[in-house]
Amino acid sequence: MIWPFKTLVPRSLYGRAALILIVPIVTIQLVISVGFIQRHFEGVTRQMSRGLEIELSHLLDEVAEAPDPAAARAVAEEIGAALELKVTMPADWQVEGDRRDRWDLSGAEVARTLRGGLETLRAVDLQSDGDKVRLLFATEPEPLSVEVDRRRVSASNPHQLLVLMIFTSILMTLIAYLFLSNQLRPIKRLADAAEAFGKGRHIPYRPRGAQEVRAAGSAFLDMRARIERQIEQRTLMLSGVSHDLRTPLTRLKLGLSMLSDPEEAEDLLRDVGDMERLVDEFLAFSRGDAVDAAEDVDPVALVRRVVENGQRSGQAVTLHEAEGAAVMRLRPAAVTRALENLIGNAVRYGSRAEVSVNVTERAVRITVEDDGPGIPKQQRDEAIHPFTRLDRSRNPNKGGGVGLGLSIAMDIARSHGGSLRLGDSDRLGGLKAELVLAR
Repeated sequence: MIWPFKTLVPRSLYGRAALILIVPIVTIQLVISVGFIQRHFEGVTRQMSRGLEIELSHLLDEVAEAPDPAAARAVAEEIGAALELKVTMPADWQVEGDRRDRWDLSGAEVARTLRGGLETLRAVDLQSDGDKVRLLFATEPEPLSVEVDRRRVSASNPHQLLVLMIFTSILMTLIAYLFLSNQLRPIKRLADAAEAFGKGRHIPYRPRGAQEVRAAGSAFLDMRARIERQIEQRTLMLSGVSHDLRTPLTRLKLGLSMLSDPEEAEDLLRDVGDMERLVDEFLAFSRGDAVDAAEDVDPVALVRRVVENGQRSGQAVTLHEAEGAAVMRLRPAAVTRALENLIGNAVRYGSRAEVSVNVTERAVRITVEDDGPGIPKQQRDEAIHPFTRLDRSRNPNKGGGVGLGLSIAMDIARSHGGSLRLGDSDRLGGLKAELVLAR
């Protein structure tokens, strides 16, 4: 029973807080207003009508005891003047039943009360003149009509009280919302800082607000500092390892270049080159984009530049489609590295690659498609894991790495608040890799 109403609930914290604040106030106002109006229009009107009923009963009794019509008219005029009633005898109007507006709730109570205590009452007219109540009685020897001010039998309209109540409620709601927004603003700032950090950005943040919000903010700052310190230590360690490994590799290359047998030296130099390439891939994977600063970049221009660089280096890659234009904050070197890895995989396992970029309001989608054998659906999650090689499904004769290309692209996408999705290329028939970067 709750599911149909979930679409009506605001998604933002401000909207839900306003809903929590406004619904109880509106409910209380409705309950109080309905209860007050019911008591005011029914209870008070009933009491006032009974007072008029007593006066009319006295008038009718005196008229009934009069010996002749002339005496009855004289008595009616005298008592009517004393009670501030306009009495006409004989009556100057005739009608059957009551006449009133449909929404005249107090009028219905007036007619019901008077009819309950006056047996000779034949008609109640509340429609001819909104400020008057006209009553018709079947008296002997002539019918009698009475006209009385409506204010004597009906409670006054409580609109002033309702207007004051509504105005006060709106004013107090605005004041409460201002106080509530001061408590919600630190939560919004914390969410913005956490979202930016998830996208690889670093924005200034200082804990503010209530004690619980300050505690959450302090915990976030400690977590962010630990993660940044861990990334920095890992980068420094791997940089040192890379330097230590490059030194003996350089000595090996120098020694091999001095061998007397060129053919044997060529094979060994190729092995040393492979070792250097593996070291570079390990370092790139472990370093990620930690040393790359975020800046405002046009993603379409970045993709076009990467494609042009690939074409100059002899890769069969083309820019198929580029939609949208925007400038967003990202780490250009890291995104370039991820895109180069995807293009490298595409041309390694296929004969050509096509790149598309689509800029939307919430994300940038960079798609790389090839005409290779692709990756089976059941192995796509495994393919993104580090050091995973699927050479049995892809062509191993065109060379292969150590299984870090897709992992590096995935890490870079995650550091920008996005993801890497693998699928089938409908246009080329091979693998479709979609790099999504959140804006």
